[in-house]
Amino acid sequence: MTALSTVPATVVPASTQQAIGYPSLFLLVLIGALVPVVPTGALVSSAAVVAFHRMAPISMVLVFATAALAAFLGDIALYWLGRRGMRSRNGSRWLEAIRARAPEDRLAQAQTKLTDHGVTVLVLSRLMPAGRLPVMLACLIAEWPLRRFVRGNLPACLAWALTYQLIGVLGGSLFEKPWQGVLAAVVLTVLISAAPSLWRHLRGPASR
Repeated sequence: MTALSTVPATVVPASTQQAIGYPSLFLLVLIGALVPVVPTGALVSSAAVVAFHRMAPISMVLVFATAALAAFLGDIALYWLGRRGMRSRNGSRWLEAIRARAPEDRLAQAQTKLTDHGVTVLVLSRLMPAGRLPVMLACLIAEWPLRRFVRGNLPACLAWALTYQLIGVLGGSLFEKPWQGVLAAVVLTVLISAAPSLWRHLRGPASR
């Protein structure tokens, strides 16, 4: 980020940066939705910081649309693969990957809330750290059809993209240089993502 910012605009035109940046953002968020080890929230916030410092409303809209579309398509693909695994006698590695990241206590909570509140829980699950996969697995167990999952997942991805973009805008507005805002946005998103695991770790000894 800093190396790119020191290169004169005549060497790396803004249009070239955008032509590389948006497809890269789309691909990384898509991969992160399928393989939940990529910090997609931090990626969206970082891209929003750069767009904010360019003072380009179109760039902000493109970051939002790119992130939301990639997250939506990645979720749909993962849910479809999970449904195939549920129907298969031997399961699938995709289904096992979802189960591995959905602890029993979180899954039980997701199932209860899904029964009581339906699609609303799916919408909120993307805004809760580590909440997406337990709710997705609960939907698979409840045998939600793909069409119903799509209806709930669309507003979920829109809200997710908007939330992390606002985090990036906040980080960008606090610092003069883009790299400082990117660093602040990444730290904030990592802290948000790690909060549930840290809370469960701290509660463990107390509950025992």
